Amino acid sequence: MVGKRKVIFICSRNAARSQMVEGFLRALYGDMYEASSAGLRPFTVSRTATRVMKEVDIDISSHRSKPVSELAGVRFDLVVALCDEAACTPGSLLPPGNQYLHKEFPYLATFGRVEGEILAAYRDPIGSWIRDEFSPRGSLGKKDPLYPPAPSPKDVKGETAKSM
Repeated sequence: MVGKRKVIFICSRNAARSQMVEGFLRALYGDMYEASSAGLRPFTVSRTATRVMKEVDIDISSHRSKPVSELAGVRFDLVVALCDEAACTPGSLLPPGNQYLHKEFPYLATFGRVEGEILAAYRDPIGSWIRDEFSPRGSLGKKDPLYPPAPSPKDVKGETAKSM
């Protein structure tokens, strides 16, 4: 691959879900993707999310919660909304992207359990989703025929356009 695909994960606060997803993508497929995350109303990174990720040897302790506005002017290959609020945000308030995706991971407060249990319950579905979708065999990991642009026939010595 010529370059890494730029992916941003957006949720309401950029405190747990988006931080965990960013951490998984960097840890598992950092050679293929440049992962970022941001929030509509940034808060602070959840200490519990940091602890729960550390249990699977993924360190997000250096992550910080960022507002979407901090990424103004950066274009992403994929913009992923991780909650309904982010998915319903007008496109003019989101970073520009080549592709937009909504993958719902429910807000923590919707569960009636202890935060650590909630985040641990998130970790497996998030990790599975990243592995299923972003791996080289996953639907998002498959090479997009337009990314990077295919070489023109004159750039490929010894090959014809038909063999490409």
